[in-house]
Amino acid sequence: MRWRGRVTPDGLVDLNAGAGQDTKNRSHPWSRYVALGDSFTEGIGDPEPGSVGGLRGWADRVAEELAADHPDFAYANLAVRGLLMQQILDQQIGQALTLKPDLITLSAGGNDMVFHGSDPDKLASKLETGVSVLAETGATIVLFTGPDWGSTPVLGRNRGKVAIFNEDVRAIAARHGTLITDLWAMRQLKDPRMWDPDRLHLSPLGHHTVAIAVLDTLNVPHTLRPLEPKELPESSWRQARAGDLAWAKAYFLPWVFKQLRPHGPGEERRAKRPSAGPVFEAENASGASAALVEG
Repeated sequence: MRWRGRVTPDGLVDLNAGAGQDTKNRSHPWSRYVALGDSFTEGIGDPEPGSVGGLRGWADRVAEELAADHPDFAYANLAVRGLLMQQILDQQIGQALTLKPDLITLSAGGNDMVFHGSDPDKLASKLETGVSVLAETGATIVLFTGPDWGSTPVLGRNRGKVAIFNEDVRAIAARHGTLITDLWAMRQLKDPRMWDPDRLHLSPLGHHTVAIAVLDTLNVPHTLRPLEPKELPESSWRQARAGDLAWAKAYFLPWVFKQLRPHGPGEERRAKRPSAGPVFEAENASGASAALVEG
């Protein structure tokens, strides 16, 4: 199901609301956004020293647009790289509920299919259990289909499973009234520039492109332009943008590969934005905005 208009604060649907437009009034009904998932949502492949946790990603880019002209907008990102479907549901849904979001994005299952060859129907059953819990909050929920890796060596062997899982996701969305950002249908993602050199994660351009797709799914007017990644507003950060592709290849990617390996006993990966707070607030990385968690 795709929302064709936007809901105004008085509950009416504005069918004239458009996405991808420069506008002074970027109105939308949401005040608190929580992102759930794995490395895709955490932002791996989109290094940005000025962002919380050193990563930006599509979810941050979406939150930046939703926060424009909305001074009370709050955002939390609970995604942690490497997690499987059940781990995401077990570790993140309860925390998300305490944050009382009115907008939720949930992407899960990629690691199960790519690295563990999991059955897509069983994965979808798990996903629906989580979606049903989240749907009880009344929040707007955005799910994702998997991308079409048909032309990608090795990963292309999972194409059939991803296609089955995608059909299951569409059925779940229909039953629970959620939205879908359809990555499978995005021909832009066939462009090699959209992917990190590891071919598993999106590049900065890919994250930017997915952010546009999510905002379009929500039918929110925004300032993002195809193939023109938008930098962080300088006035919102103390730390200037730094680093380039050479830095990413020499330093960041080896670190990513290290992080993707199973971690040992006693090691714990934490969400980069565990608390719901202002989008442009570096202190949120350490949970300093705890006062907003249950607000």
